[in-house]
Amino acid sequence: MNSLILDDPGIFLGKHSQRLVLRKGGETLQEVPLFQVGQVIVSTQGATLSADAVNACAENGIPITFLGRRGEPMAVLSSPALTATVITRREQLRAYDDERGGILAYLLASGKIRNQINILRYFSKYRRARDPEVFAAVAERVSFMEALLEELASIPEAQVDSIRSRVLNIEGRAGAQYWEAVGALLAGRIDFPGREHRGATDPVNAMLNYGYGVLYSQAWRALTLAGLEPFAGFLHVDRPGKPSMVLDFVEEFRAPVVDRTILAMIGKGFRPEMIAEEGQPPRLAPGARKEVATRVLARLEDTHAYEGKRCRLRTILARQAGHLATFLRREGDYKAFVVAW
Repeated sequence: MNSLILDDPGIFLGKHSQRLVLRKGGETLQEVPLFQVGQVIVSTQGATLSADAVNACAENGIPITFLGRRGEPMAVLSSPALTATVITRREQLRAYDDERGGILAYLLASGKIRNQINILRYFSKYRRARDPEVFAAVAERVSFMEALLEELASIPEAQVDSIRSRVLNIEGRAGAQYWEAVGALLAGRIDFPGREHRGATDPVNAMLNYGYGVLYSQAWRALTLAGLEPFAGFLHVDRPGKPSMVLDFVEEFRAPVVDRTILAMIGKGFRPEMIAEEGQPPRLAPGARKEVATRVLARLEDTHAYEGKRCRLRTILARQAGHLATFLRREGDYKAFVVAW
């Protein structure tokens, strides 16, 4: 399945026969049959979409995701038929007030930390011989994170409001160790001031934030198809306009999908172009945004061991959303996806 990325001002998305067509300045850039399109990502404010193309996407279950300049999801267009399920959503809302919400918060946080540990092990294993100081520094951080996993496991099952602060405290402490280790891995290659979220102006954080935005769009679609409500989460608190369930669900996929991709890009010498318009802080140039999006989407096509066989990460994402819905309906268990290193 193809992902159409509209990232260039002046680009136009239209429909011809049973194909989506990208044009700019009278020139046809790409034509893709509708049955081969998995999604449309709009990452520029200068794009134009025809009503015919939007209708065709809705009829064929193709979501259209709009990303801000720094990768934050702004809107998702999809057919209302995809969100017509009821039972799963009712159970999702009920789960907030019983033990299911607390269990899920723990599972998502522990899955995130385990994947962070494995990504650090993956990138540091090559440093054991040629850079033992970096290897030792990363190993020390991993040891701290493993101790925090044990602390997390000691939290009793309870309604999510009563344990959220403890879970987030441990997750935050583990995150601090993780990003210090990432800084050690990147030292001497590219400047990394530490993890920054909104308003990041350095290349590494800009790439990470944009990559997470692309991942959010994939998670949003998977949750919607599983019949879940993107705005009713457990680990992240509710706020108007905040897709808490999406933010919850991506936690276990951040490190294996986005972090691994960005660290690999930097390790292979990629240095994104940054631009700064008058009065605005630096941000990724359009070409760099497209490269990050393309690499993250390509990473989702990689295969990993899952439930006894090899599956693409995109498939794993969808199946995990289905397992999450099953868990909330009390029809099965949920286990976080942990990538092998």
